[in-house]
Amino acid sequence: MTRVHVAGAGMTDFGKAPDRDAFQLGREAVWKAINSAGIDPQRLDVATAGHVYQGPSFGQRVLGEMGLTGMPVINVENACASGGQAIAVAYSMIKAGQADVALALGAEKLTKPGGGFLPVVNQDLESSMGRVLPSAFAMVAQRYLRTYEATPEQLAAVSVKNSANATLNPNIPSARAYTADEVLDSPMIAEPLTRYMCCPVSDGAAAVILVSDRVASELTGPTAELAASVINSGRRTKYGIVDIESEMSRRAAADAYRQAGITASDVDVCETHDPFAIAEIIHYEDLGFCGPGEGGAFAAEQRGAIDGEVAVSPSGGLLAKGHPLGATGTAQVAELYWQLTEQAGQRQVPGARIGLAHALGGGVTGIESGACSVHILKQN
Repeated sequence: MTRVHVAGAGMTDFGKAPDRDAFQLGREAVWKAINSAGIDPQRLDVATAGHVYQGPSFGQRVLGEMGLTGMPVINVENACASGGQAIAVAYSMIKAGQADVALALGAEKLTKPGGGFLPVVNQDLESSMGRVLPSAFAMVAQRYLRTYEATPEQLAAVSVKNSANATLNPNIPSARAYTADEVLDSPMIAEPLTRYMCCPVSDGAAAVILVSDRVASELTGPTAELAASVINSGRRTKYGIVDIESEMSRRAAADAYRQAGITASDVDVCETHDPFAIAEIIHYEDLGFCGPGEGGAFAAEQRGAIDGEVAVSPSGGLLAKGHPLGATGTAQVAELYWQLTEQAGQRQVPGARIGLAHALGGGVTGIESGACSVHILKQN
């Protein structure tokens, strides 16, 4: 069975794009990915498109105006893991021998008029009374701080790190590095989460080109092996949302480590699901980078810095880029591709050989979350 490789990646700027729709953003990301791979676009055997709010036949509408028609185009919606799911579908088709060259696209426009905080579950009684995502993660943060005697300063350390990383990322033109005092003194959104502990609302798109062994051997540009691709869904919980640990993230990571033949200690660089500072701290533990209750210290000691034990969110993460839902999973894999092929510029993680991408989300009454994707890339 063939291995699967990432052969190219493209990304738009992440932020507010008032004069561009999601289709235009998607086309920019796709062209950049195709040019990055140095491949004839007519060689695409299949395209997958992850999004949440962009309407029917989104992928066809992106690709049609580019002259890329006739191939199977598979549109994917899986909440915050939609981009990760798009990659998983393309990966599976190459593994199954149904395609040699696949495009995985993710895009979303969230800043259009009428937007606002997304509820955890639209039909849920608590959500209808105000349990939007900042308040849900604030409750998680309160529970974590009390359970492990963690501090707001440890939460702020995540935002300080990610904002500094973002200033090294040319795809975040609005990036600014924050001090701990600026993070702690910014307006309170939902205690203990201040504004700079929450991701901004943004638009964006990212795309990657996946190829089989045969095609990878023909290309002259750098590739990275996509060594594991895992998708799961949440199990029933008492709270219906992520608690101070994410069982589905732990399960997906364990499956991905097994599939790739590695352990958590082998990971050099990670793009994790960090729309709120508390989420990154919890996912340090979920992904096995430290033990239960140790995430706050991990953040405060900067063990997730670019030159730390494992570089977490060197792109700036969702906290800096924002979280255009369908684009998140593909953007994470694009960043890892650049890191493992030494194309990450000033934010390059020294000696990065193995990377992990993790996306999680989707409110469903009574279960932890709708979907989780974990992908592992290895340097070729």
